[in-house]
Amino acid sequence: MVHLTRKLLSGITLAAMLGVAAVSTQANAATLQMAWSQDATGLDPHKQTAFSSLRLLELIYEPLVRVDASLQIIPAIATSWEFSKDGKELTFKLDSKAKFQDGTGVTSADVKASFERILDEKTGAAARANFLSIASIDTPDATTVVFHLSQPDVPILTAMSDVNAAIVPASEIKAGSIGTKAVGSGPFKLDKWDPNAKEVLSANKDWAGGATGVDGIEISVLPDEAAILAAMRTKQIDFALLNDPLVATLVPKEASLQLNRVPVLAYHVLQLNPSRKPMTELKVRQAISCAIDRQEVLDTASLGEGKVTGPLTIPALATDPSQLFCYKRDVEKAKKLMSEAGYADGFSATVIGATGEPPTAAAEAQVIQSQLAEIGVKLDIKMMELNVYVDAWLKGDFDMAIALNGGRADPYTMYNRYWTKAGNLQKVANYIDDTLDSQMQKGRAETDPAARKAIFAEFEKHLAEMSPWIWLYTSYSYTAQQKNIAGFVPTPTGTLFSLSKVTIQQ
Repeated sequence: MVHLTRKLLSGITLAAMLGVAAVSTQANAATLQMAWSQDATGLDPHKQTAFSSLRLLELIYEPLVRVDASLQIIPAIATSWEFSKDGKELTFKLDSKAKFQDGTGVTSADVKASFERILDEKTGAAARANFLSIASIDTPDATTVVFHLSQPDVPILTAMSDVNAAIVPASEIKAGSIGTKAVGSGPFKLDKWDPNAKEVLSANKDWAGGATGVDGIEISVLPDEAAILAAMRTKQIDFALLNDPLVATLVPKEASLQLNRVPVLAYHVLQLNPSRKPMTELKVRQAISCAIDRQEVLDTASLGEGKVTGPLTIPALATDPSQLFCYKRDVEKAKKLMSEAGYADGFSATVIGATGEPPTAAAEAQVIQSQLAEIGVKLDIKMMELNVYVDAWLKGDFDMAIALNGGRADPYTMYNRYWTKAGNLQKVANYIDDTLDSQMQKGRAETDPAARKAIFAEFEKHLAEMSPWIWLYTSYSYTAQQKNIAGFVPTPTGTLFSLSKVTIQQ
């Protein structure tokens, strides 16, 4: 507790140094004073993978559809959609009131241009693999878009709900300005971005979703979450996104503050690189899986705030982890597997992690380092700044990586980019086999929910047994707010989109 007190004091000092939200919320009631610890790493919605980027961009850009707190598809730019009987045609009707923040209307031409950009390999779009069934796109009129698919594609609607599938202006694509400025059709406009310091957002008066609850949002970037809590105590901050369970669990002790805490689909994972020796050996990967006590990692790094998970985190589809390969720690089995693989004396490797995202990364790495030492694996921990880590991660330039990866409402949308032969993040996964690819394709085309569940249960079982990654646990999304803030709805995807309807009560 002495350590934590010091941390809080340092946070107070940091808050003072950065001059957080100098104007009180009472004097500036129409602007939401907000804080988070990690800033966006870029402004191109099609390319960004960092959570911090997605949380910002989803306030500025809009996809065709969204998922709500119950993981149901709801309208966004599109007001309605319909599949043809054979499942190979998907037609959207756009909201005729939808406008970009430069005042121009959102048309079918913008939708077509956006998806053509996502599908262009040169773009390097994060979600490209989700849309490879799109054979062509027709725009019969300004508010109608028809996607012609090469095969029935059940998860494509879920994929289209992501900010990585945001609709951007065709004119900005042509000008080559995507990523250099932010022009979306969402609830807020980005007026100012000082990287790693502050974002200033103002309400988009033309937003088709209606009036926002506040005139703007000023976001302060405070790397120490204890500083955020200190600023909330003094009412300099109205609302905050928290990632560190050490800080989040202190919020309920503050009478003036409210903690929003919901389980999320995102998962903490130790990613192995099966293209690097000795992780090329199945028995070595399996030995690592058997040697790790996932519950201890969760308890130590995240104060037990979460639950051990297999690859699938969607509650309706997830397999009980106890049914998966080596989810109960078995050091003797791990040593036997290492010996059979020819590594009885162990080996040395480096694990990378991002500083601050998640804030548990260093602690997870330390627990895993200690556990793997018992089977002779000497693990060197290398922590990196987030943008450096993301670059290395996207290139697959690591032996092992501590990661927090996003979940999705559909398993195909969640994993095809890693585990299919056409996946655009194969460099990150460095592993594919015919079984995984076949199961993914079957699950993609299957329309019967019970049959899909069975397919993905087999997929999950096979993936855990092959152990290219070691899935650890799922945790919670945490936001903290003053009690005069109303209207925020937390969701399993971690989105902050409902800030569009938040109000400040006097």
